[in-house]
Amino acid sequence: MSKLRSRFFKTKAFAKQAAKAQIVDEELLRAGRDLAMGKGDSLGGNVWKKRLNKNMHRSIVVEKVGDYWFFVYLYAKNDRENIDQAEEVAFKRLATLFEAMSNAQLDDQLKIKELLEIVSDGD
Repeated sequence: MSKLRSRFFKTKAFAKQAAKAQIVDEELLRAGRDLAMGKGDSLGGNVWKKRLNKNMHRSIVVEKVGDYWFFVYLYAKNDRENIDQAEEVAFKRLATLFEAMSNAQLDDQLKIKELLEIVSDGD
């Protein structure tokens, strides 16, 4: 049995943004665990905003009911205050797509590395 119920993933694009911002997987796991406990800014429609990197960055995270969380977008707080309404709508549509994704489709995305599972170095 897994120590954690929730599983956390990042898109390939998010992984590149996070690496550039020097945000490591351990920080993403902490943020993801916080989100799983409701500690984040819910934008509705299974879309969340979470502060990262000592409040220097914001991440947009999509929740798939069933304890799957996907880090999909990262931006620096000093570059922009928030996402705009059109982006929020787009992320909510993306959340709908993630919600409809089967476990086989998730496995396929992992195999082709469009999604990367975030795991602890200690696991």
